[in-house]
Amino acid sequence: MNAAVRSEHDLLGYRDVPADAYWGVHTLRATENFPITGTPISAYPHLIDALAAVKEAAALANEELGLLEPKKAAAIVAACREIRSGELHEQFVVDVIQGGAGTSTNMNANEVVANRALELLGYEKGQYQYLHPNEDVNLGQSTNDVYPTAVKIATVFAVRGLLKAMSVLQDAFARKAVEFRDVLKMGRTQLQDAVPMTLGQEFSAYAVMLDEDRSRLAEAVELIHEINLGATAIGTGLNAPAGYAESARRHLSEITGLPLVTAANLVEATQDCGAFVQMSGVLKRIAVKLSKSCNDLRLLSSGPRAGLGEINLPPVQAGSSI
Repeated sequence: MNAAVRSEHDLLGYRDVPADAYWGVHTLRATENFPITGTPISAYPHLIDALAAVKEAAALANEELGLLEPKKAAAIVAACREIRSGELHEQFVVDVIQGGAGTSTNMNANEVVANRALELLGYEKGQYQYLHPNEDVNLGQSTNDVYPTAVKIATVFAVRGLLKAMSVLQDAFARKAVEFRDVLKMGRTQLQDAVPMTLGQEFSAYAVMLDEDRSRLAEAVELIHEINLGATAIGTGLNAPAGYAESARRHLSEITGLPLVTAANLVEATQDCGAFVQMSGVLKRIAVKLSKSCNDLRLLSSGPRAGLGEINLPPVQAGSSI
Protein backbone atom coordinates (compact mmCIF):
# COMPACT_ATOMS: atom_id res chain seq x y z
CA MET A 1 0.00 0.00 0.00
CA ASN A 2 1.46 3.32 -1.09
CA ALA A 3 0.79 5.89 1.64
CA ALA A 4 1.26 8.67 -0.90
CA VAL A 5 -1.93 7.74 -2.74
CA ARG A 6 -5.47 6.63 -2.01
CA SER A 7 -7.65 4.47 -4.24
CA GLU A 8 -10.94 5.80 -5.56
CA HIS A 9 -13.38 4.35 -8.05
CA ASP A 10 -15.99 5.51 -10.53
CA LEU A 11 -18.00 3.72 -13.22
CA LEU A 12 -14.81 3.11 -15.22
CA GLY A 13 -12.90 1.44 -12.40
CA TYR A 14 -10.29 2.20 -9.74
CA ARG A 15 -7.58 4.85 -9.89
CA ASP A 16 -4.92 6.08 -7.48
CA VAL A 17 -5.29 9.70 -6.36
CA PRO A 18 -2.62 11.65 -4.43
CA ALA A 19 -3.37 11.12 -0.75
CA ASP A 20 -3.17 14.83 0.05
CA ALA A 21 -5.44 15.93 -2.82
CA TYR A 22 -8.90 17.20 -1.98
CA TRP A 23 -10.04 16.37 -5.51
CA GLY A 24 -10.81 12.79 -6.49
CA VAL A 25 -11.10 10.29 -9.33
CA HIS A 26 -13.52 12.31 -11.47
CA THR A 27 -11.22 15.32 -11.35
CA LEU A 28 -8.22 13.10 -12.11
CA ARG A 29 -9.86 11.79 -15.27
CA ALA A 30 -10.81 15.33 -16.31
CA THR A 31 -7.20 16.54 -16.01
CA GLU A 32 -6.12 13.61 -18.20
CA ASN A 33 -8.89 14.05 -20.76
CA PHE A 34 -8.70 17.83 -21.17
CA PRO A 35 -5.11 19.12 -21.06
CA ILE A 36 -6.18 21.88 -23.43
CA THR A 37 -5.06 25.32 -22.23
CA GLY A 38 -3.02 24.56 -19.13
CA THR A 39 -5.09 27.14 -17.26
CA PRO A 40 -7.04 25.68 -14.32
CA ILE A 41 -10.40 27.02 -13.19
CA SER A 42 -8.67 28.28 -10.04
CA ALA A 43 -7.39 31.14 -12.21
CA TYR A 44 -10.91 32.57 -11.82
CA PRO A 45 -11.47 32.98 -8.06
CA HIS A 46 -14.91 34.53 -8.57
CA LEU A 47 -16.02 31.23 -10.15
CA ILE A 48 -14.59 29.12 -7.34
CA ASP A 49 -16.29 31.29 -4.72
CA ALA A 50 -19.55 31.08 -6.67
CA LEU A 51 -19.40 27.29 -6.91
CA ALA A 52 -18.86 27.09 -3.16
CA ALA A 53 -21.80 29.44 -2.59
CA VAL A 54 -24.07 27.22 -4.72
CA LYS A 55 -22.98 24.08 -2.85
CA GLU A 56 -23.54 25.81 0.49
CA ALA A 57 -27.01 26.99 -0.53
CA ALA A 58 -27.91 23.51 -1.78
CA ALA A 59 -26.79 21.90 1.49
CA LEU A 60 -28.87 24.35 3.53
CA ALA A 61 -31.91 23.76 1.31
CA ASN A 62 -31.53 19.99 1.51
CA GLU A 63 -31.23 20.15 5.29
CA GLU A 64 -34.25 22.44 5.48
CA LEU A 65 -36.29 19.92 3.46
CA GLY A 66 -35.14 16.99 5.58
CA LEU A 67 -33.06 15.38 2.82
CA LEU A 68 -29.62 15.88 4.36
CA GLU A 69 -28.54 15.06 7.91
CA PRO A 70 -27.78 18.23 9.88
CA LYS A 71 -24.30 16.91 10.72
CA LYS A 72 -23.46 16.42 7.04
CA ALA A 73 -25.01 19.74 6.07
CA ALA A 74 -22.99 21.60 8.71
CA ALA A 75 -19.74 20.04 7.46
CA ILE A 76 -20.52 20.89 3.85
CA VAL A 77 -21.44 24.46 4.78
CA ALA A 78 -18.23 24.86 6.80
CA ALA A 79 -16.13 23.53 3.91
CA CYS A 80 -17.83 25.89 1.46
CA ARG A 81 -17.24 28.87 3.73
CA GLU A 82 -13.55 28.02 3.92
CA ILE A 83 -13.40 27.95 0.12
CA ARG A 84 -15.23 31.27 -0.09
CA SER A 85 -12.68 32.73 2.31
CA GLY A 86 -9.93 31.85 -0.18
CA GLU A 87 -8.82 28.43 1.06
CA LEU A 88 -8.36 25.33 -1.15
CA HIS A 89 -8.62 27.27 -4.41
CA GLU A 90 -5.49 25.50 -5.66
CA GLN A 91 -7.45 22.22 -5.49
CA PHE A 92 -9.65 23.31 -8.40
CA VAL A 93 -7.42 21.90 -11.10
CA VAL A 94 -9.57 21.03 -14.13
CA ASP A 95 -8.87 22.97 -17.32
CA VAL A 96 -10.99 26.01 -18.12
CA ILE A 97 -11.77 24.44 -21.50
CA GLN A 98 -13.33 20.99 -21.22
CA GLY A 99 -15.91 18.69 -22.74
CA GLY A 100 -19.12 17.74 -20.98
CA ALA A 101 -20.72 21.17 -20.49
CA GLY A 102 -18.93 21.82 -17.22
CA THR A 103 -19.42 18.41 -15.59
CA SER A 104 -15.72 18.22 -14.74
CA THR A 105 -15.89 21.59 -12.98
CA ASN A 106 -18.93 20.53 -10.97
CA MET A 107 -17.31 17.21 -10.02
CA ASN A 108 -14.11 18.98 -9.01
CA ALA A 109 -16.18 21.19 -6.70
CA ASN A 110 -18.14 18.25 -5.31
CA GLU A 111 -14.97 16.33 -4.49
CA VAL A 112 -13.11 19.22 -2.88
CA VAL A 113 -16.10 20.14 -0.72
CA ALA A 114 -16.73 16.50 0.21
CA ASN A 115 -13.15 15.72 1.20
CA ARG A 116 -12.80 18.86 3.29
CA ALA A 117 -16.16 18.13 4.92
CA LEU A 118 -14.96 14.60 5.69
CA GLU A 119 -11.93 16.01 7.47
CA LEU A 120 -14.14 18.34 9.49
CA LEU A 121 -16.21 15.30 10.52
CA GLY A 122 -13.07 13.47 11.62
CA TYR A 123 -12.71 11.12 8.67
CA GLU A 124 -10.03 10.66 6.02
CA LYS A 125 -10.20 12.00 2.49
CA GLY A 126 -11.87 9.47 0.20
CA GLN A 127 -14.03 7.86 2.90
CA TYR A 128 -17.12 8.61 0.89
CA GLN A 129 -19.29 6.10 2.76
CA TYR A 130 -19.61 8.82 5.41
CA LEU A 131 -20.19 11.77 3.08
CA HIS A 132 -20.33 11.42 -0.70
CA PRO A 133 -19.47 14.01 -3.39
CA ASN A 134 -22.48 13.09 -5.52
CA GLU A 135 -25.04 11.71 -3.08
CA ASP A 136 -24.57 14.47 -0.50
CA VAL A 137 -22.70 17.52 -1.89
CA ASN A 138 -24.47 17.31 -5.28
CA LEU A 139 -27.83 16.27 -3.82
CA GLY A 140 -30.74 17.70 -5.80
CA GLN A 141 -28.42 19.24 -8.37
CA SER A 142 -27.05 18.79 -11.86
CA THR A 143 -24.13 20.38 -13.65
CA ASN A 144 -26.76 22.00 -15.87
CA ASP A 145 -28.14 24.15 -13.07
CA VAL A 146 -25.07 24.41 -10.80
CA TYR A 147 -22.62 25.59 -13.44
CA PRO A 148 -24.73 28.31 -15.13
CA THR A 149 -25.82 29.61 -11.74
CA ALA A 150 -22.23 29.78 -10.52
CA VAL A 151 -21.06 31.43 -13.73
CA LYS A 152 -23.78 34.05 -13.39
CA ILE A 153 -22.84 34.84 -9.79
CA ALA A 154 -19.17 35.05 -10.76
CA THR A 155 -20.08 37.32 -13.67
CA VAL A 156 -22.04 39.69 -11.44
CA PHE A 157 -19.11 40.13 -9.05
CA ALA A 158 -16.61 40.48 -11.90
CA VAL A 159 -18.82 43.11 -13.57
CA ARG A 160 -19.04 45.03 -10.31
CA GLY A 161 -15.26 45.29 -10.35
CA LEU A 162 -15.30 46.43 -13.96
CA LEU A 163 -17.95 49.05 -13.24
CA LYS A 164 -15.79 50.48 -10.45
CA ALA A 165 -12.72 50.56 -12.68
CA MET A 166 -14.67 52.29 -15.46
CA SER A 167 -15.90 54.86 -12.96
CA VAL A 168 -12.33 55.66 -11.93
CA LEU A 169 -11.31 56.15 -15.56
CA GLN A 170 -14.43 58.19 -16.30
CA ASP A 171 -13.64 60.53 -13.41
CA ALA A 172 -10.05 60.91 -14.64
CA PHE A 173 -11.25 61.86 -18.13
CA ALA A 174 -13.78 64.30 -16.64
CA ARG A 175 -11.05 66.02 -14.60
CA LYS A 176 -8.89 66.37 -17.70
CA ALA A 177 -11.88 67.80 -19.59
CA VAL A 178 -12.02 70.62 -17.04
CA GLU A 179 -8.25 71.06 -16.92
CA PHE A 180 -7.99 71.33 -20.73
CA ARG A 181 -11.19 73.26 -21.40
CA ASP A 182 -9.26 76.30 -22.70
CA VAL A 183 -6.64 74.40 -24.73
CA LEU A 184 -7.47 75.02 -28.37
CA LYS A 185 -6.53 72.37 -30.93
CA MET A 186 -7.46 71.11 -34.37
CA GLY A 187 -10.25 68.62 -34.80
CA ARG A 188 -9.73 66.08 -37.58
CA THR A 189 -11.66 63.69 -39.79
CA GLN A 190 -9.72 60.91 -41.53
CA LEU A 191 -6.54 62.54 -40.13
CA GLN A 192 -7.26 65.68 -42.14
CA ASP A 193 -7.66 69.10 -40.50
CA ALA A 194 -11.36 69.86 -40.01
CA VAL A 195 -12.53 72.47 -37.50
CA PRO A 196 -11.19 73.80 -34.18
CA MET A 197 -12.12 72.27 -30.85
CA THR A 198 -10.70 72.23 -27.34
CA LEU A 199 -8.73 69.42 -25.84
CA GLY A 200 -11.25 69.55 -23.00
CA GLN A 201 -14.05 68.70 -25.42
CA GLU A 202 -12.09 65.67 -26.58
CA PHE A 203 -11.60 64.35 -23.05
CA SER A 204 -15.21 65.16 -22.20
CA ALA A 205 -16.30 62.88 -25.04
CA TYR A 206 -14.25 60.04 -23.55
CA ALA A 207 -15.88 60.60 -20.14
CA VAL A 208 -19.39 60.61 -21.61
CA MET A 209 -18.62 57.46 -23.59
CA LEU A 210 -17.62 55.64 -20.41
CA ASP A 211 -20.69 56.91 -18.57
CA GLU A 212 -22.98 55.60 -21.32
CA ASP A 213 -21.22 52.24 -21.43
CA ARG A 214 -21.39 51.88 -17.66
CA SER A 215 -25.15 52.33 -17.93
CA ARG A 216 -25.41 49.67 -20.64
CA LEU A 217 -23.28 47.30 -18.57
CA ALA A 218 -25.40 47.84 -15.48
CA GLU A 219 -28.51 47.06 -17.55
CA ALA A 220 -26.98 43.89 -19.00
CA VAL A 221 -25.90 42.54 -15.61
CA GLU A 222 -29.46 42.80 -14.30
CA LEU A 223 -30.42 39.93 -16.63
CA ILE A 224 -27.65 37.80 -15.13
CA HIS A 225 -29.49 37.72 -11.78
CA GLU A 226 -32.04 35.22 -13.13
CA ILE A 227 -30.91 31.68 -12.27
CA ASN A 228 -32.07 28.12 -12.98
CA LEU A 229 -30.92 26.43 -9.77
CA GLY A 230 -33.38 23.61 -9.10
CA ALA A 231 -33.84 22.86 -12.79
CA THR A 232 -31.42 19.90 -12.58
CA ALA A 233 -30.58 18.19 -15.87
CA ILE A 234 -32.89 19.73 -18.46
CA GLY A 235 -35.20 22.02 -16.51
CA THR A 236 -37.85 19.56 -15.32
CA GLY A 237 -36.48 19.49 -11.78
CA LEU A 238 -36.01 15.72 -11.84
CA ASN A 239 -34.51 14.50 -8.50
CA ALA A 240 -35.15 17.88 -6.86
CA PRO A 241 -38.06 17.82 -4.39
CA ALA A 242 -40.90 20.32 -4.24
CA GLY A 243 -39.75 23.55 -2.64
CA TYR A 244 -36.06 22.92 -3.33
CA ALA A 245 -35.61 25.57 -6.05
CA GLU A 246 -37.06 28.36 -3.91
CA SER A 247 -35.23 27.28 -0.78
CA ALA A 248 -31.90 27.06 -2.60
CA ARG A 249 -32.46 30.45 -4.26
CA ARG A 250 -33.30 32.08 -0.93
CA HIS A 251 -30.19 30.69 0.75
CA LEU A 252 -28.03 31.61 -2.24
CA SER A 253 -29.31 35.19 -2.16
CA GLU A 254 -28.49 35.41 1.54
CA ILE A 255 -25.00 33.98 1.00
CA THR A 256 -24.10 36.22 -1.95
CA GLY A 257 -26.10 39.31 -1.05
CA LEU A 258 -27.49 39.32 -4.59
CA PRO A 259 -31.17 39.79 -5.52
CA LEU A 260 -31.36 36.49 -7.39
CA VAL A 261 -34.61 35.30 -8.94
CA THR A 262 -35.59 31.85 -10.16
CA ALA A 263 -36.56 31.76 -13.82
CA ALA A 264 -40.29 31.39 -14.44
CA ASN A 265 -39.72 28.53 -16.89
CA LEU A 266 -36.76 26.37 -15.91
CA VAL A 267 -36.77 24.36 -19.15
CA GLU A 268 -36.40 27.57 -21.15
CA ALA A 269 -33.86 29.00 -18.72
CA THR A 270 -31.68 25.87 -18.83
CA GLN A 271 -31.27 26.01 -22.60
CA ASP A 272 -31.14 29.79 -22.92
CA CYS A 273 -27.89 31.76 -23.11
CA GLY A 274 -29.36 35.08 -24.17
CA ALA A 275 -28.20 36.96 -21.08
CA PHE A 276 -24.63 35.85 -21.71
CA VAL A 277 -24.85 36.84 -25.37
CA GLN A 278 -26.13 40.30 -24.41
CA MET A 279 -23.40 40.68 -21.79
CA SER A 280 -20.78 39.66 -24.34
CA GLY A 281 -22.10 42.27 -26.77
CA VAL A 282 -21.92 45.03 -24.17
CA LEU A 283 -18.38 44.02 -23.20
CA LYS A 284 -17.37 44.12 -26.86
CA ARG A 285 -18.94 47.57 -27.19
CA ILE A 286 -16.88 48.77 -24.22
CA ALA A 287 -13.68 47.20 -25.55
CA VAL A 288 -14.09 48.72 -29.02
CA LYS A 289 -14.76 52.22 -27.67
CA LEU A 290 -11.94 52.05 -25.12
CA SER A 291 -9.61 50.92 -27.90
CA LYS A 292 -10.69 53.92 -29.98
CA SER A 293 -9.90 56.29 -27.12
CA CYS A 294 -6.50 54.66 -26.58
CA ASN A 295 -5.68 54.95 -30.27
CA ASP A 296 -6.69 58.62 -30.26
CA LEU A 297 -4.34 59.35 -27.38
CA ARG A 298 -1.53 57.37 -28.99
CA LEU A 299 -1.95 59.27 -32.26
CA LEU A 300 -2.12 62.68 -30.56
CA SER A 301 1.09 61.91 -28.65
CA SER A 302 2.90 60.49 -31.70
CA GLY A 303 6.35 61.82 -32.42
CA PRO A 304 7.37 63.83 -30.54
CA ARG A 305 9.43 65.48 -33.31
CA ALA A 306 7.97 64.01 -36.50
CA GLY A 307 4.43 63.14 -35.39
CA LEU A 308 1.41 65.12 -34.25
CA GLY A 309 2.85 65.63 -30.78
CA GLU A 310 -0.20 67.56 -29.56
CA ILE A 311 -0.27 65.96 -26.13
CA ASN A 312 2.39 64.47 -23.89
CA LEU A 313 1.86 61.02 -22.43
CA PRO A 314 4.50 60.56 -19.72
CA PRO A 315 7.01 57.81 -20.59
CA VAL A 316 6.82 54.66 -18.45
CA GLN A 317 9.42 52.40 -20.14
CA ALA A 318 11.74 52.18 -23.12
CA GLY A 319 9.79 52.05 -26.37
CA SER A 320 12.31 49.97 -28.30
CA SER A 321 15.22 47.64 -27.67
CA ILE A 322 17.30 49.50 -30.26
